[in-house]
Amino acid sequence: MAFEGLTEKLQNVFQNMRKKGRLTEDDVHESMKEVKMALLEADVNFKVVRQFTKTVEQKAIGADVMNGLNPAQMVIKIVNDEMVSLLGGTITELPLKKPSDMTVFMMIGLQGAGKTTTAAKLAGKLKAKGRKVLLIAADVYRPAAIEQLIINGQKVGVEVFSLGKDRKPEEIAKAGVDYAAENHFNTVFIDTAGRLQIDEEMMHELEKIQEAVPVDATLLTVDAMTGQEAVNVAKAFEERIGITGVVLTKCDGDTRGGAALSIRSVVGKPILYVGMGEKLADLEPFYPDRMANRILGMGDILTLIEKAQESIDEKKAAEMEQKLRKASFDFDDYLMSMEQMRNMGGLQSILSMMPGLGMKADELSSMVDEKQLARIEAIIHSMTLQERRNPDILNPSRKNRIARGAGVNIAEVNRLVKQFNEARKMMKQMPGKMMGGFPGGKRKGFKLPF
Repeated sequence: MAFEGLTEKLQNVFQNMRKKGRLTEDDVHESMKEVKMALLEADVNFKVVRQFTKTVEQKAIGADVMNGLNPAQMVIKIVNDEMVSLLGGTITELPLKKPSDMTVFMMIGLQGAGKTTTAAKLAGKLKAKGRKVLLIAADVYRPAAIEQLIINGQKVGVEVFSLGKDRKPEEIAKAGVDYAAENHFNTVFIDTAGRLQIDEEMMHELEKIQEAVPVDATLLTVDAMTGQEAVNVAKAFEERIGITGVVLTKCDGDTRGGAALSIRSVVGKPILYVGMGEKLADLEPFYPDRMANRILGMGDILTLIEKAQESIDEKKAAEMEQKLRKASFDFDDYLMSMEQMRNMGGLQSILSMMPGLGMKADELSSMVDEKQLARIEAIIHSMTLQERRNPDILNPSRKNRIARGAGVNIAEVNRLVKQFNEARKMMKQMPGKMMGGFPGGKRKGFKLPF
């Protein structure tokens, strides 16, 4: 889970504040020192941290807060409000012209930041919204860059324009934009070449592309895992090339959060999207308020709802609901629900966005055993179609065969079948309540809240 180290430290600070009940100015001062250390350890820019904690402390020791009924909650709210402001305040949309006009985006960034994949992700999102999108392959240096863009373009159903590696990047960009105009494309993404580090040659190439074509917006892709270095990269590109906004990638990895919390203040440019995985669908609009809630461990129910809307087939969901009400669901339905959950990022990702759970990363890991979920899938796949659709026929002989096919102990098959039958019995008893345990959860009695 992204920002997990920072989230855990801040939750500890808030927990200690809640235990005190009434707060003194010294309590607030000590808490802000801990917040400052947590932010610095997360690789947030020092000047940003200093201003952030100073502002929070000044607001927190005001009479309205200190004399309130629940000062700890008031201080937490102030921290949340200031973090939202630090992250940009409100969402910034991609600057798109009306559909009858063409919008040209230039994708820039260092090699390895995920620029080419991000270009395809953005193209796919805009295509889904009705835009006619063209990807231009102008990275003539990195091995397989053009092939990668073509493959990703095919996956999202977007055409890729390429002249190979023997032409200059600005010539390819110019020819691509001309092709887009002739064929009535209204959105163009130019995938440019990166380097392992910023150098004069790369900057000069980007300037030539800007001179050759009418670039409407320049989008910088930076790797969130590089922390403050990502901020330095953004600052260098902004000073030389000029950037419209930032796409922060690898936010699902072991990132400390420093880049997300520093870029807006240091560079003065908004974060537009965040990459939350390697799949082409794993790109989320950057909502400062939602990101602040995640960082502070308050959940992100709106993003969870949006993920569900994107990932879950409404017709299948309605059919599943009817089966649940009638307690007639089978193991095929079970597999389908697991696939939908995986499309939403997995159970651990879903739980991390649920407000009110207040769980740290290690607690989520202890609750959700992903290996156990994989074994459950293997068991179900080892069943015949008849067995999956009619679990009542699973006798000891069949269970033994299934266990051998899945490479598990017979006890695991028995446990899954028992758990499955108990869930169906529960549905018969409570047909109006969509509650259900999820196999793989280690905490006894834990029920999914949806």
